[in-house]
Amino acid sequence: MFKFLAVLKTLMLGAVLATSLQANAQAQTQPAVKVVYHLSDGIPQATRAIQNIRNHLAADPTAKIVVVTHGAGIDFLLDGANNTAGQPFSGAIGDLSAKGVGFFVCNNTLVSRNIDPGKVAMEAKIVPSGVAEVARLQAREGFVYLRP
Repeated sequence: MFKFLAVLKTLMLGAVLATSLQANAQAQTQPAVKVVYHLSDGIPQATRAIQNIRNHLAADPTAKIVVVTHGAGIDFLLDGANNTAGQPFSGAIGDLSAKGVGFFVCNNTLVSRNIDPGKVAMEAKIVPSGVAEVARLQAREGFVYLRP
């Protein structure tokens, strides 16, 4: 009887271990979720987006996240920008950039608002058109669209 229980225990432990290894292998083979956060509404939207992105990365550290801005959405990526609590965005931008988040600024907006590209945060890349970049990321690279 004891031998039977020992064998049964070993079999059950082996089954649990095999299931765990299979689940882990499946998780490792899944591609990272790719997400584009689209910002065009200014500082309040950017403040929400920063917190959304932090929460997103806390839940899924493997997510590939990019932020595409145009119109008033670029304002948080300009020198001296502060969030709705009066704190500089620069620290959050640097922290998220270090975690792999990409930031993109619309050149059309810079030109139409007569903003010197040198005023854009160093972590951000200037793209010809913010809306065209959002469309490209969705259509050609499979990014999921989020608008905080």
